Amino acid sequence: MNRRYEIPYGRKTIEFTLPDSAPVDLLSPKEAAPAPDPSAEVVRALGSPISGTTGDPGLRRLAEAGAAVAIAVNDKTRPVPHGDLLPPLLNYLREAGFRSEDITFVIATGTHPVMLPEEYPSILPPEIVRGYRIECHDGYDRANLVSRGTTSRGTPAWFNRTYAEADVRIVVGNIEPHQFMGYSGGVKSAAIGLAGVETINTNHARMMDPAARLGTYEGNPARDDVEELGRLLGVHFALNVVLNDHKQIVRAFAGDPVAVMAAGIPLVRDQFELPVHEPFDLMIVSPGGHPKDINLYQAQKALAHASLITREGGSIILAAACPEGSGSASYETWVAGRRSNREVLDDFGTEGFRVGPHKAFQIARDAIRARVILVSDLSDEQVRRFILEPAGSIEEAIARAALPPSSGGRTGIMPYANATIPRLDAG
Repeated sequence: MNRRYEIPYGRKTIEFTLPDSAPVDLLSPKEAAPAPDPSAEVVRALGSPISGTTGDPGLRRLAEAGAAVAIAVNDKTRPVPHGDLLPPLLNYLREAGFRSEDITFVIATGTHPVMLPEEYPSILPPEIVRGYRIECHDGYDRANLVSRGTTSRGTPAWFNRTYAEADVRIVVGNIEPHQFMGYSGGVKSAAIGLAGVETINTNHARMMDPAARLGTYEGNPARDDVEELGRLLGVHFALNVVLNDHKQIVRAFAGDPVAVMAAGIPLVRDQFELPVHEPFDLMIVSPGGHPKDINLYQAQKALAHASLITREGGSIILAAACPEGSGSASYETWVAGRRSNREVLDDFGTEGFRVGPHKAFQIARDAIRARVILVSDLSDEQVRRFILEPAGSIEEAIARAALPPSSGGRTGIMPYANATIPRLDAG
């Protein structure tokens, strides 16, 4: 007899079966009830902002006639519920004395592809698209970047001009696990999302440090550098939420960006951190569906998280729709000239760190120690160009796994792998 399982895939779910006799662990985040009224939860957070080292976090003290406000919002690769977050924030700003005509939304793409105006309605409420200035950041456009110095770790601080030169700088986003920053949220949406490529390259090179790892915030060199970038930029206010695995708001936090992170991270840990007692022979993982698997660039995070608890020589089946392909032209171009994961690791080490090609390195780092099979909407030819093994279904991938479930090997399933922090017990 077989048991049926279901995992997110794009905007739907896909099913597969495993033998009843196979030991299977389902590694899902802890069930977290959504806020009964998400907009009311955001209003509550805005009404009692958290203070930090900068003192009063409220925006009213910053309101002046004609003061320019810039709000950093995440792009289409992040599941931020802007429809619940932005209307209460705008009401808060209006009540504080800011004028609608002085507010600009800046879409934080980092080095992701620039979003076109016709795409804005996919991430922003229609009344905002109609009634406010919106700008999409381009991290490669040096003419629209300004310098704010250099961090103590040597990262040049280049930022979006519109955002950096505003009188009031706000970030909106969510706090969730991040494979080498520890956690997203706080100043990161602006300090990285609105930074120049030189800044991002230098900061992200710190992912090579063993201390830059999933679920580690304090003492993480990549995240510490981000916090310093945020101080150089001068981010005044953060509105962040913690979501459950259904992308629903559980709790909202507003105020000083560092204080917001300190308040939100314990909730994320409680919800998404899971103990694992021994490595698995086979991992079947989904990034969590759209937009976590919008492209391979984003879906790779699920592979990284699964690799932490997969034994050497085991297999990882990654189910990710990837409707927008690789998600990075520079990654696609760079990896096209390589024929093996060993070649990727060798060449990347020789050439030095670059955002884009770093995605090939991250994939190769895990694929060289475990067999990686990709189930996606990409063609087999595309998948092989990325030095990955394609499969038409999870069942087909299972049949080809290094140690199939029928052999008695341990199988793990992570349906929301991008947001799951698996902790392998030391004992």
